[in-house]
Amino acid sequence: MNQANENPGNQPAREFLTFTLGAEEYAIDILRVQEIRGYDQVTAIANSPAFIKGVINLRGAIVPIVDLRIKFNLPSVTYDPFTVVIILNVLERIVGAVVDSVSDVIALTGQEIKPPPEFGGSFDTEYLLGLATVSERMLILVDIEKLMSSRELALLNHPND
Repeated sequence: MNQANENPGNQPAREFLTFTLGAEEYAIDILRVQEIRGYDQVTAIANSPAFIKGVINLRGAIVPIVDLRIKFNLPSVTYDPFTVVIILNVLERIVGAVVDSVSDVIALTGQEIKPPPEFGGSFDTEYLLGLATVSERMLILVDIEKLMSSRELALLNHPND
């Protein structure tokens, strides 16, 4: 039995797509990203929550579009030429996430990812994989599957439900 396989510090690096929302930088697992597109007009759906901007037709598939800035209660949601939609393949469904801009793809090892701080009951950290610092940048790693299948989003059915 190889001891190195039991040490989480020796795990291979995982790649994350980094993006900005307001003043903060976030990262999601690159394996969930299908494509990155410029923000286009969406078709609004009546009675949908504010963070669901609507749907788009992506090569014959109807894709719900979620504005993560609104979902995370960030101020001043403005759409400009840098606004992009990250098309995600999550739990066998395709979903779009509106973000301010996409930065780059980075590789992080298990040692570089720190657990999220505990905030007690006042703040839900269930959607956070952790935090990482890369070249003076603090990245917030989001578990996009947990976020998109959460009860308040209710966009996707979690396989355990």
